[in-house]
Amino acid sequence: MIVIEGCAIATVDAAGTEHADGHLVVAGDRIVEVGPGPYRGDASVTRVDGRGCLATPGLVNTHHHLYQWATRGYAQQAILFGWLKELYPVWARIDAGIVHAAAGAGLAQLALSGCTTSTDHHYVFPRGRGDLLAAEIQAAAEVGLRFHPARGSMDLSEKDGGLPPDSVVEDTDAALAATKEAIDRFHDPDPGAMVRIAVAPCSPFSVTPRLMREAAELARAEGVRLHTHLAETVEEESYCQEVHGCTPVQYAESLGWLGDDVWLAHTVHLDESAIARLGATGTGVAHCPSSNGRLGAGLAPVRDLLDAGAPVGLGVDGAASQEAGQLGAELRQALYVARLRGGPAALTARESLALGTIGGARCLGRADELGSLEAGKLADIALWRLDGLGHAGIADPVAALVLGPPAPLALLLVGGRAVVQDGMLSTVDEQAIAKALARAAKELR
Repeated sequence: MIVIEGCAIATVDAAGTEHADGHLVVAGDRIVEVGPGPYRGDASVTRVDGRGCLATPGLVNTHHHLYQWATRGYAQQAILFGWLKELYPVWARIDAGIVHAAAGAGLAQLALSGCTTSTDHHYVFPRGRGDLLAAEIQAAAEVGLRFHPARGSMDLSEKDGGLPPDSVVEDTDAALAATKEAIDRFHDPDPGAMVRIAVAPCSPFSVTPRLMREAAELARAEGVRLHTHLAETVEEESYCQEVHGCTPVQYAESLGWLGDDVWLAHTVHLDESAIARLGATGTGVAHCPSSNGRLGAGLAPVRDLLDAGAPVGLGVDGAASQEAGQLGAELRQALYVARLRGGPAALTARESLALGTIGGARCLGRADELGSLEAGKLADIALWRLDGLGHAGIADPVAALVLGPPAPLALLLVGGRAVVQDGMLSTVDEQAIAKALARAAKELR
């Protein structure tokens, strides 16, 4: 058993329970007790001194493209479509070694920023380049994060009216077969699972309607979740209107892509009816504020989505459009973006923390196990140091975490296992990962 005590605690449970000075007890991979004051039970436990710290649920990253960690810094002034056109030819050269190095670096950075569970949307599968999905799953196991890779796909190339070149698309039947194989090989439906697979055709401008429709049918037959990009840019809106005669959300709904087993990346450009449909159907949203800012995509209507009842989580997005890759920093970015759109009352610090924790867990269908500090839930816990120069003097610990600079971690537990201790990775060698990533990036350049 592990006991963390003397810390402030933000449980992010339904009641918003907080303790100014409390304790958490972990047994195995589960939380067994959360409460105020010191621990009064058995003395033969491993004690963690949490004084000067805030305990929160581990953060949940709902959207990423880990392979892009090897292609940061490209197309620095481009909008999405131009950025993709510059990078597709580079991504056509990725292989399993590059993906493993990039995923290891991206997941290590996420861990150091308080993330305990991450998705990944991998949709580029150049032929003859090795087992790319297995490479990133191996990297997640090495770093020690809970992992929800989404097997992506593209089958609509430039010659057929899409955006990507032929070199990075798959045959439709082959993509569906490979997605089914990924579910069979890697998906773990059991409680406490470390790996779960989602089905994730890439976007309206890179995927045929047939692949979208049949991918949704496959996911529901297999009992896994669905993920795609949607309504990210005004250019995508124009594309859907010109090609399909409707908005992106209308197009998605016509293909069976709204529902409480679906979460969508970005959803920046939504009208009132689209927001209402996402809320009514329980369709989740991965909000990626820094990436949207990097590409100039716009300000997502997060307040309106929350008010409509849609689950909303946070995502760092691919590292080629969000080079920092820190999920903890997205708490502040989400609050700022919401207030730029709707004023200072649009989002509170606690609502921002909820986006990064229980909101993300809802998007992934795991709110029963993740996203709040409650007895019976998985022991995925972030213990943030708030007694240093960057946070000293802020009386409200949640405000210090969200509004202050990125807080260092005293401890990060995933299923009760320490992944970060005293701001350092305890599962992998950070310098070795950085060197491997530098080699991979140089190879692609």
